[in-house]
Amino acid sequence: MKPRKPNDLLFEQVARVGKAVASPKRLELLDLLSQGEKTVETLANDASIDVKLASAHLKVLKEARLVEARREGRFINYSLSGSDVANLWLNLRAVAEKHLVELRVALELMSSAPERLTAESRASLLEKARLGEVIVIDVRPEVEYHAGHLPFARSMPLSEIERRLAELPPGKEIVAYCRGPFCLMSDEAVGLLRKKGFRAQKITDGVAEWAADGLPIEA
Repeated sequence: MKPRKPNDLLFEQVARVGKAVASPKRLELLDLLSQGEKTVETLANDASIDVKLASAHLKVLKEARLVEARREGRFINYSLSGSDVANLWLNLRAVAEKHLVELRVALELMSSAPERLTAESRASLLEKARLGEVIVIDVRPEVEYHAGHLPFARSMPLSEIERRLAELPPGKEIVAYCRGPFCLMSDEAVGLLRKKGFRAQKITDGVAEWAADGLPIEA
């Protein structure tokens, strides 16, 4: 049996992170946590799994130092251990989208051709929102909006849009966003708004994508 090489331990340590993210549900939990701190119960509900399974996945992520936990009364709150963990998820997703045609096809089938923003178009959207030329709405749950949102965006959770239509000025272009390209809430919001006669579109950006581009996030 050959002796271990001195750098074997180094690769093993890096592989801990690889093993931790080698699960669709754990990736989904990282995506959800990139929106802000959440309880185990909220994560389980958002990921459509039971609390026991969510806790097991979070334990693996915590052991790999990708998430942190803090107790508040009888609740345990989880958050990413750093912004670099959000960037890890974004980079992994970008590599997968570039090299896996199956992912690109799935995204095209899932989404109705949303606008994919470049650094320049993000800056342009920011300026239009500042001037009031477009109305940017955040259709995520309100708690995620308060944790961090795009500048000048209004909180308008998907479940509240229909009863709050009077808050949207007629004739203005509405731009909706949610948790990123894997999130369907903004698609539903755009569909509802268009049925009501509004000019609406979605962007694939979420808070994590915006922050990764070095643009400001408000909280």
